[in-house]
Amino acid sequence: MNPYQSLPPRAFWKTAVAHGDIDQISGLGQPTKKLERSAAVSTAGSCFAQHISRQLRANGFNFIDAEPAPEWLIRERRAQFGYGIFSARFGNIYSSAQLKQLIQRASGSFTPTEAVWRTGERFFDPFRPSIEPNGFESAAEVQRSQETHLRSVASMFKRTDVFIFTLGLTEIWRSKEDGAVYPSCPGVQAGSFDAGKYEFVNLTFEQVISDMRYVIDKLLKIRPHMRFIFTVSPVPLTATASSSHVLTATTYSKSVLRAVAGQLAEQYECVDYFPSYELITAPVFQGQFFDSNMRNVRPAGVAFVMKSFFRDFCESSPPAEEHQPRSVTVERDDEGVICDEAVLEFFAQ
Repeated sequence: MNPYQSLPPRAFWKTAVAHGDIDQISGLGQPTKKLERSAAVSTAGSCFAQHISRQLRANGFNFIDAEPAPEWLIRERRAQFGYGIFSARFGNIYSSAQLKQLIQRASGSFTPTEAVWRTGERFFDPFRPSIEPNGFESAAEVQRSQETHLRSVASMFKRTDVFIFTLGLTEIWRSKEDGAVYPSCPGVQAGSFDAGKYEFVNLTFEQVISDMRYVIDKLLKIRPHMRFIFTVSPVPLTATASSSHVLTATTYSKSVLRAVAGQLAEQYECVDYFPSYELITAPVFQGQFFDSNMRNVRPAGVAFVMKSFFRDFCESSPPAEEHQPRSVTVERDDEGVICDEAVLEFFAQ
């Protein structure tokens, strides 16, 4: 007798993977508690996380929209202005450092020195440069928008039962003066780059896990019963500011993030890891879920990931007020995502 003789089929590559039918690969995620329809759920993260938000909405889960679009803005243009993409109008949050600072700013414990960028005659929010495609009319308007946004974020966390966050990158740009972290390099979408003011940092495992432990501990003080689902975006880097080839830079970034997410799931009972990264990038799937550029995820890939999420992570019973059996479905999701990092492709020679 040995320990391997009593393991279930999912523990062996031959029985769990090599049977040849990828649709039958299941059970990659083992949540400690499944997501209930009644649980107030909020989402944030990188570009890929936008699909999770859409599918939760489409399936009638209790999705928090703490910063809804104004009634006068037509539905077709709301995403373009950062509304409805995530649970608040924070745009893409790619890194652990960004998320940590968002919580600090919303709680009033960190106020960045540089709160507004000016480009020509227009003004931009350095921490949400894409939410107003043409910028704001004045610095005061930027600041009013920031104040509204941070109040919405604080409200969101006070109401959240389950927080789903998709880790995207380890590469960040930050202020040398006060360490403020931006979603994209200054000068790419707005502002102007100054090597004397800004620096590139490629976060280490120790830095990322420290940030995420701060996030968990801080949010549990706000909402003691909050649960967390962490996942890693399968989308490769558009470009790297490190000295590495973009392929190896991607491997480094995703490896660190995956290791952190796994470590947190082991350390905290309130944390689960959902394997969206593996469901797209694992060798068994032979890259079939990527577009020809081997970066963008096809709608079929999104559907495959969400099918796994609903099957393994969500309870399927109907809300209390419904009486007919109901299960989750995966809606067609081939809408374009709003991605700050993708803009970097423009600079490829």
